[in-house]
Amino acid sequence: MDETLGQDRADLPREKLLKFGATSLSDVELLALFLRTGCHGMNVLMFAQCLLHQFGSLSRLLSADYSQFKDVKGIGEAKYTQLNAIAELARRYYHSRGVEELSLKGPESVREFIQSQLTTQEREIFMVIFLDNQHRVIKHSPMFSGTLSHVEVHPREIVREAMKSNAAALILAHNHPSGRAEPSKADRVITERIVKACLFMEIRVLDHLVIGRGEYVSFAERGWI
Repeated sequence: MDETLGQDRADLPREKLLKFGATSLSDVELLALFLRTGCHGMNVLMFAQCLLHQFGSLSRLLSADYSQFKDVKGIGEAKYTQLNAIAELARRYYHSRGVEELSLKGPESVREFIQSQLTTQEREIFMVIFLDNQHRVIKHSPMFSGTLSHVEVHPREIVREAMKSNAAALILAHNHPSGRAEPSKADRVITERIVKACLFMEIRVLDHLVIGRGEYVSFAERGWI
């Protein structure tokens, strides 16, 4: 390949972004902008495409730990820290916007926020979003932290926090680090317990979202709540 042509191709994402905006870029082009340089005879676009193909998705690439890059040519400490920083920057961006803003745009925005907070977690985290009687967000809190495959949840603590916050409704969420979002029997049982505990105090549970890697399950959408 002509070296100049390769460099010109590597410059295309930047020019495309300036002309049409960031949303016009593919995953490969966005990744290439952050990587900045290629390796081993590949320009940065080819290198980005190779990485995405090897890991299977952008989500898996950005959530991979350093040990998973040991056999990946062209990824040393510098590029690994770049990739890790991209994921953390995205997570903080969603966090800084606040669930308050996202909630006003509908359930999809809330789901995107929850995914940004939970998808890359290596342990199960149980999060609760507390809402007022007009379903405006009061606050959100990762209330319980567990292991790779289990998190112990206490409905009484959720009700207590809801009452302290003067919440009228809740959205529950937790992640499955394995990647599969399909709820377990235990997930359904604890959800029923939380719903019953909240109902006694006239607090509504609007949904329980289970987050996997690139997928989710909504209890409300399935008619379980």
